[in-house]
Amino acid sequence: MKVEIYSDIACPWCFIGKRRFDQALTAFAGADDVEVVYRPFQLVPDAPMEPTPHRAWLQERYGPQSRAMDDRVAAIGKDEGIDYDFDAALHVNTVHGHRLLWLAEHEYGPETQVDLKERLLAAHFSEGVDVADFAALTEIAVAAGMDRARVEAFLPSDEGRAETASELEHARAIGVSSVPTFVFEGKYAVQGAQETETFLQALQQIQQMQGQ
Repeated sequence: MKVEIYSDIACPWCFIGKRRFDQALTAFAGADDVEVVYRPFQLVPDAPMEPTPHRAWLQERYGPQSRAMDDRVAAIGKDEGIDYDFDAALHVNTVHGHRLLWLAEHEYGPETQVDLKERLLAAHFSEGVDVADFAALTEIAVAAGMDRARVEAFLPSDEGRAETASELEHARAIGVSSVPTFVFEGKYAVQGAQETETFLQALQQIQQMQGQ
C-alpha cells in the first residue's frame, strides 16, 4: 500500500497529522507493506526567503486572534509529544526544504525522507531554525543520514527545482487545497490531522479492499 502525504514544513497541523499517522502505522498489522512518501505543498508560496518572526506574520494575517490560534495548536500538539515554540518560529519560504525532501526520496528512499520530514518540522516549530538557510538544512539532512558533500552541492544548484515545482503543480491539479492530505493508493483521500484511530481505520479498510 502506498500513502502519499501532501504536507508543508510550515504547517503546524501537518506536524500533528504526521505524529498521529505514525502512531496509526505503528498499530497497523500490515505496516511492513506500507510505503509512505511525502509530497510538497506550500501554504504560502510567496513567503520570503529571508525569515521574519512567525508571531508578527500571523498577527498581520489573522489579527488579534492569532495568538489564540497558536495556543490551541500548541495544546493539541503537546498531547502528541510536540513542543511548539511559536515565539521562536520563523516565517520563511519552504521550497528548499521540499527540494531536500525530493532528494531524500530519490537517492535515499522513503524511510530517510520520513525521518527528514520529522526533523524539518521539529526544526521549524520547536527549535526556531531558519529552514530556508542552506547551512541549517545541511545539518538537518546530515542528521537524517544524508551525505554532507552531496547536500552542500545540491542546495545552491538548480537540481530538484523543476521536479519540486512539478510536484507542487500536481498537488494543485489533483485538487489538494489544504494540508495535510493523505492519499492512499492514488485514489482514496483523507484530509486533515485526523485522530490516530481514524487513520488506523483507513489503513485497515484499504487493506481489506485490496484483499490483503
